[in-house]
Amino acid sequence: MIPFTPDGLVLPVAFLLDFFIGDPQFAHHPVRYMGRAIEFFEARFRRLPVPLTVSGGLFAVFLILGVWGLAALLVGGAHLVSGTLGAAVEILILYFCISSRGLSAAAFEIYGLLKTGDLASARERLSMIVGRETGGLSETGASRAAVETVAENLVDGFISPLFFFLLGGAPLAAAYKMVNTLDSMVGYKNDAYLKFGKVSARIDDVANYIPARLSAPVIAMAAQLLNRRGMAAFRTAVSEGRQHSSPNAGYAEAAFAGALRMKLGGPNIYHGRQVDKPYIGGAFGDVIAGHIPKACDLLELAAFLWFVIIWYAGIVSRVWGG
Repeated sequence: MIPFTPDGLVLPVAFLLDFFIGDPQFAHHPVRYMGRAIEFFEARFRRLPVPLTVSGGLFAVFLILGVWGLAALLVGGAHLVSGTLGAAVEILILYFCISSRGLSAAAFEIYGLLKTGDLASARERLSMIVGRETGGLSETGASRAAVETVAENLVDGFISPLFFFLLGGAPLAAAYKMVNTLDSMVGYKNDAYLKFGKVSARIDDVANYIPARLSAPVIAMAAQLLNRRGMAAFRTAVSEGRQHSSPNAGYAEAAFAGALRMKLGGPNIYHGRQVDKPYIGGAFGDVIAGHIPKACDLLELAAFLWFVIIWYAGIVSRVWGG
């Protein structure tokens, strides 16, 4: 049987690679190929003689199943050659699916620019990692955007991939990565993608539903260890996690808001349109640049705790499964 469940050194080695190296930035990164596949097949599926919502749904399902099937073939074929090669392939796939250190490094870079007073460069760098328009952001707005992307991407870039790895090994983690990439590329509520990207956005909402909610207690545990604000983080997540235009993003953001006593959310501009989001942690003060490194510390500790939880859950599932 092909060992798709977490086993041996696959998870810890992938985690250590991400922690010490971060997300590798090179032309042949698998996520870049996912993006190219999305661009290649979008026009072809748009030409199908069916409503755009239907063609967009077929497009999303085709790509998600395609990535899962390709990853399963790679892992299965490698295991047929040897267990060591199979484990190495699983490690690489999982490593490419997770990103905590890379996100932390990007946020720290923005913090460094803000600390030196280079708001213009901070805005430009921020535009590479957030969806909102950054050209008119104040220092507070830039700091808030950096903290929010750290909180939200803890789920997208780490908690969800490991959750699906636990359920279905590296192939399912890779399939989730395609789900997330689809949402980031076609899941917009604008004229071009409102219909075609609707199914992609809904699949992403469903995929992140459980991981987003599991993030709250994990962030709370990390907050308790860092600054003894675990209960504040958890209470804010429970009471204000729904106060977000996304059905999932608010839980991690609210936990961060409670842990660091800062106000997140509020109106932002996306693709030329103002989106009035409610505030999260409205009882707290505005975000300042100094919150960014604290948010990164919270991210990294929460990621480590989630890694331990998933690794232990994998061991327990193997023992119970015989």
